[in-house]
Amino acid sequence: MSEGAENLPIDITSNKLLDWLIDRRHVPHKWQPAAIGIQKKISLAIQDMPEVEELKTLLAGTYINYFHCLRILELLRVSESDSKNIFGYYSSQRMKDWQEIVSLYEKDDVYLAEVADMLVRNVAYEVPWLRKQMSRCQQTQAECDKKDKYYADAAVRAKDEYQQYCKQLGIKGEKIRLELLALVSELPNLYSSLTTDVEALSKVVEFYQEFVKFTIDSTQWETTPMLHHLMVHGNTTSYQWRTKREPDSIEAVKLWFLEEEESTNEDEIDWGIGGEEADDIDFNITIEDVGNVKEDGSSGAAGEIDWYIDETSPGSGVTAAGDGVARGNDALTVLDNPATRNQFVNELLELEAFLQQRIIEMKGDESILLMSQFQSAPVVLQMKTVEDLQRMTSLVAAILARVTDTRIQHLFMLKSSPKFVDRLAETVNQKRELGEKMLASRLAIQDRRKASTEEEKQLKPREERLIRNTRELQKQIEKDISKKYKNRPVNIMGAINTL
Repeated sequence: MSEGAENLPIDITSNKLLDWLIDRRHVPHKWQPAAIGIQKKISLAIQDMPEVEELKTLLAGTYINYFHCLRILELLRVSESDSKNIFGYYSSQRMKDWQEIVSLYEKDDVYLAEVADMLVRNVAYEVPWLRKQMSRCQQTQAECDKKDKYYADAAVRAKDEYQQYCKQLGIKGEKIRLELLALVSELPNLYSSLTTDVEALSKVVEFYQEFVKFTIDSTQWETTPMLHHLMVHGNTTSYQWRTKREPDSIEAVKLWFLEEEESTNEDEIDWGIGGEEADDIDFNITIEDVGNVKEDGSSGAAGEIDWYIDETSPGSGVTAAGDGVARGNDALTVLDNPATRNQFVNELLELEAFLQQRIIEMKGDESILLMSQFQSAPVVLQMKTVEDLQRMTSLVAAILARVTDTRIQHLFMLKSSPKFVDRLAETVNQKRELGEKMLASRLAIQDRRKASTEEEKQLKPREERLIRNTRELQKQIEKDISKKYKNRPVNIMGAINTL
């Protein structure tokens, strides 16, 4: 072979390195069993090693290959120099074990096949996998940043909505149920204010009443009885509204769910029965002889059953007219009683609709004809202008707006329905918990981002170390192959150079 041919470089693609060695019979085709046996011997040998710092570094978490074994032998020659005899042999078992391992590696060049396989795996799988993991960590961090911003904005929005809702209800949002129940104390002042406003509608009610009387020619038709009652008598009991006379006495309706919940022991149910009182309860039950009962429900003996049920009993919420005692719903004021309050609202709506229709008629083209029809009408009807009716409409609309306001409706429902109290408290709690959930989700995302960042920090040194080891293997393999070809230059090319 000419001198020029001897200097020609040998180029080997990195991913075909092991195949190249096998094809040229530098290593046996079935080299794996021998390599596995050698690794078992290495596992046994590393259990008995001297306390040398470099040895600890070599053996720490690294796959030990042939070149590591050569370095270990060099270090052992120093640490085990005392065991060398006059013939140049070592009596140390450690030296014997590692010399055997190196000898097995060099037999049939098994070591060359093993390191070539290791280099191929590092280039094709290990380094790309580490980079893929780091890329996944970076992607996770980017997603976490987006979600962190989303949850932060959502938490602010939820907090604002919660505070706005609490402001709308008029509560602080600390002890929600108790604060909601405390709102009911505002109702008496509201009723007093509404009664005062209704008194200002006297001219409106008079105008409507006169208009109805004139148009249907009747003096017995009462247009807005509830408004008239409030203007004359004020916010009386429903009993007075129903019977047209004041009650002799009022049995106040006790709303148990408005009482302070803290007064009852949470761990024990208080039945209101204790000690000697339990023996003194009179259930008002007597045992008498029961006579024959006729089919029509009447009795024929002194001990007969009386099937008569008093429909005006206190439990029905209606008081007998002759009793003189306001009980149940009759004890509530007309603005506190849902039924009479609904009538109050309906009459306001009726007034508003009438005034709006009247304004449309007076502004229309037929207003002159209407004026001629109202020539014989009372003065109160003739003297009203469109501006007067618009002012009347504004008064009615202002009262309606107060009564139908969302917050006021909540107050009405709070007093009349214990279930509504629970439902409204649950709604407020849900709005508060939504903000807390967003904050908790944000913290979880931040923890996830932190974990992903930490994982990336751990993967980066592994990648750098693996690339460095792969580069060293490349040089060592190139050097050993070069020896087989009379020191011709050998270049392992391909993907390995892109690491």
